[in-house]
Amino acid sequence: MYTKILEKLNVLGANTEHVRAEKAFAENWQSIQFSCYLYDKEWDVYGIDAFYEKNKEKYSDHNEKFYEDLVEHYFSEHQQTYGQDFYKDWLFTPFKKDSKDDGELEGFVEEAEVRETVQGTEMDFICIIYSYGYPDHYFVCLTDPNPMNPTVYSTDHEVYFEEIENEGSLEDFLDRYMTKEEFVNVVKEYLEEKFGK
Repeated sequence: MYTKILEKLNVLGANTEHVRAEKAFAENWQSIQFSCYLYDKEWDVYGIDAFYEKNKEKYSDHNEKFYEDLVEHYFSEHQQTYGQDFYKDWLFTPFKKDSKDDGELEGFVEEAEVRETVQGTEMDFICIIYSYGYPDHYFVCLTDPNPMNPTVYSTDHEVYFEEIENEGSLEDFLDRYMTKEEFVNVVKEYLEEKFGK
């Protein structure tokens, strides 16, 4: 993976210390550890009004602490659905003979149809991100022609691999996610416009 990709992953909360130039993409991606969720720059402030209502005194009296608690709440493990995306690292090999996924897409999509969109010598994949939105699965082909900055493809569980979209390079794809600082700025702008301060 390119240095810029590793830097972006680190800024987003990933630990990339086990990534090595000599490793294949899948091995490197599986060695990454994420300590938090990911929020897309198109995120729509889900749950912010409720968080504000529970913490409005803190918002008024200890504004800095309010935002520290907000980041802790949104970026730590929790069960609430706030429109966050999740780091994933599982392999999907539906066209590889005798693999655990062999034949999983049979009757739904043919390998030749996938090849119309996906570049690679073998149609073996790793899921890198899962989301609550549409599409909800983001994959990289393990034999992408550019293993340092592979193309990201999206599909959804409703049309799994029957519809695939090219989402651009991994570097560009990661740019859609907010850092914690960017997240706070979005929330500040929203709350200041709505409640003042």
